[in-house]
Amino acid sequence: MARIARGWLAGTALAGALTLALTGCQAPVQTDPGTGTEGGSGGAAVIGVTSDPDTLMPWKATQFQAVNVLQNMYGTLTEYDKDLNTVPGLAESWETSEDGKKLTLKLRQGVKFADGSDFDATDVKFSLDGIADEANAAVGSSSLASVTEVTVVDPQTVELSLSAPDAALPSGLATVNMAMLSSEDDLGSLETEPNGTGPFSFDSRTPSQAVKLKRNDAYWGDKAKLDSVEFRVIPDENAIVTALQSGNVNLAVINDPLVAQTAEGGQLNIAKTPQLSYHALQLRTEGVLADVNVRLAVQCGIDRQQVLDTAAFGEGEVVGPITSPAYKSDPAARPCPTRDVAKAKEYLAKAGKADGVTIKTIVSQGEYATSVNEAQNLKSQLAEVGITLELETLESGAFVDRWVDADFEAAVALNGGRPDPDSMYGRYFTSKGNLNKVAGYHSPELDELFAKGRASDDEAERKEIYTQISAELENNAAWVWLFTGYTYTATTQQVSGFEPMVNGSLQSLRTTTVS
Repeated sequence: MARIARGWLAGTALAGALTLALTGCQAPVQTDPGTGTEGGSGGAAVIGVTSDPDTLMPWKATQFQAVNVLQNMYGTLTEYDKDLNTVPGLAESWETSEDGKKLTLKLRQGVKFADGSDFDATDVKFSLDGIADEANAAVGSSSLASVTEVTVVDPQTVELSLSAPDAALPSGLATVNMAMLSSEDDLGSLETEPNGTGPFSFDSRTPSQAVKLKRNDAYWGDKAKLDSVEFRVIPDENAIVTALQSGNVNLAVINDPLVAQTAEGGQLNIAKTPQLSYHALQLRTEGVLADVNVRLAVQCGIDRQQVLDTAAFGEGEVVGPITSPAYKSDPAARPCPTRDVAKAKEYLAKAGKADGVTIKTIVSQGEYATSVNEAQNLKSQLAEVGITLELETLESGAFVDRWVDADFEAAVALNGGRPDPDSMYGRYFTSKGNLNKVAGYHSPELDELFAKGRASDDEAERKEIYTQISAELENNAAWVWLFTGYTYTATTQQVSGFEPMVNGSLQSLRTTTVS
């Protein structure tokens, strides 16, 4: 048997490629005067966020704010470390059979849910079966595409039977969309009474104002140092910076580079972290966009660098579909790697749309800072080609609802990237992917390539497979991938121990202190 090896998917490449140093003075590490050890306990953290979480049910969370809250309350079978290696979580180890068709997980003992009930293999089966059940509309269900049966071997052992080897599965189990729930819970009650195994547990919620968490003293791992965490809704990032400067907020993740620049040089520490998340103009292949020539016209009519420069002041880089360094797409390997207006018009004429087309496009306001500026720049550029983007700006929750329901022709969106390309895109661009309705594009070629990518544990072979997947997506203009940027984590001088991550995770709140 091959112990754990299939779960470690080239995460080490991320460390050197993506880590940037803190800008400005770093607050000193706190020392417990009683023991002399680093990281004194206690304190309360207030985190400024621009939007209220749109759900507290982890299986349904797609909004960044919701994910950041939920990942601190819920546990998963595997986790990511700071370098995005896949490491043990609620499963302390796992083994893959020689033929790759069985994954056996050994669970930690002594783990409890926030309500005091014990976690065991029955809860794992309940959770994985529930995520796979189409009736629950779990956004992570495609990560279990290869799982044919979940078997309870004993209270601490679960066996997953697979239709084919799946090298991406251990990594896929690490996202909060794969959170383990209690088999005794009613799923509907979790929106108001979250019940997880994470380092924090739910305290209270005031809609549109705040979500409050408290330390879970029964947590199986190292206990969180903070007594409590409050996610306070402040819709404007400039107002969040003001709250940081006045001491009413301790920490915030800023998306707008200009706002981050204004916060530098004072009493705040600013950490600039590159992200795996990517900005894209998402196109659904229906109506006028069913014609690949119209989609290619959109792709060729856009100067991605101009979008980056206009919306994010050049803070980032133009990218292709896959942003993880181990499998990173080459943005030059696409039709029209630079803007080509003549070619765009040629594609429109080929589609019989020489007089132009109109595309209804939704835009989120509030979830991230650059969205509206991106949309306006895209609209201006495409107008010169004869393509009209009819923009509809929505607040974050309404945007997510429309997006999940695939109720749009195009969407200006920021999507989270992942270390493994299968869990990143298999749910979108395969015929059975649970978010394929949202993506609007699949093909037999993609189905075959994704199946090959899951089945292989040879890194060179997988890289070639995902290069082919990237080419298939770009050549058919499934979406128009634009750029990836940075997040700017602002903390007051009283905060120590918080470490930003390239996937945007706030999991290091468990090691954070506020003096």
